[in-house]
Amino acid sequence: MATPGTRALTVAERDDQTRLDHLLAREFSDISRSQIQKLIHDGHVSVMGRELPVKPGLRMNPGQEITVTVPPPAPMVPIAENLPIGILYDDADIVVVNKPAGMVVHPAVGHHGGTLVNALLHHVKGLSGAGGDDRPGIVHRLDKGTSGVIVVAKHDAAHRSLAQQFHDRLVTKDYLALVWGAMKPGQTMDKAIGRDPRHRTKMSSRGRHTRSANTTIVAVETMRGVTLATVRIGTGRTHQIRVHLSEAGHAVIGDDTYGGVKHHPLAHLRVVSKLKRPFLHAWRLTFRHPRTEKLMTFEAPMPEDLTSLLALLRDPEQKAKS
Repeated sequence: MATPGTRALTVAERDDQTRLDHLLAREFSDISRSQIQKLIHDGHVSVMGRELPVKPGLRMNPGQEITVTVPPPAPMVPIAENLPIGILYDDADIVVVNKPAGMVVHPAVGHHGGTLVNALLHHVKGLSGAGGDDRPGIVHRLDKGTSGVIVVAKHDAAHRSLAQQFHDRLVTKDYLALVWGAMKPGQTMDKAIGRDPRHRTKMSSRGRHTRSANTTIVAVETMRGVTLATVRIGTGRTHQIRVHLSEAGHAVIGDDTYGGVKHHPLAHLRVVSKLKRPFLHAWRLTFRHPRTEKLMTFEAPMPEDLTSLLALLRDPEQKAKS
């Protein structure tokens, strides 16, 4: 996504008679060809000595000055969509839902619809506006591939209370993760994480600008070569559990981004190839109700893709019949 702002370019001798759109595509690699075409058509590109609007196929002459203005993105106002979501609790202040795997929490670039917010707007009356027009009610998030519990605020006072609890680390967040190898309860991972310097879509502890992160293994069920771990996080950094477990040598099974997909597992573990997303489920969430201050705990049952995989791993005879 191109950064909003104004850029200037002087046409070089080598670019004599080069098309305007081709020249901009080469010089500004962060702007896609389709975006360049749209900027030109919308009048955001000017060429010295030419009246607006210019055309993409305009042939350039050396010495001409080109100005490109990238406007800020228009705010995305989500619309209600009748999408299935599991509502675990609903009152005048909050709603607690079981987010399905594969659903993005709120609209963003590349995900303008089909999000949890779109579903909430259909199923829930009234959502807090404190998070912005594009993410009403949203206080915290889960990755697209992660299923499980999310609490949503119905008004701004509830949003402020919940956001403060998350900020002060007063919310207890427990996840279930199936990982490679054997783990022990009590293991703690506290490496600070940030954007990976070599892979901008990934997070790691090697980033230059990292933030503290804390992940603890609360309980385990060990099977041959894998572990079902109950994971508690004290912070909520992007991809935190996936990064910490991967860097500890226990990548989340099914997580292709952080090394959790093995193409040649041992014979008794080949069943994990059935999984189409990371085996990570936000199982339990504990916080204080924003109005009553009562301590509340909500648990989301694991979805069928995870429970069926566990059944096959736990019962070799069942696996042989499948």
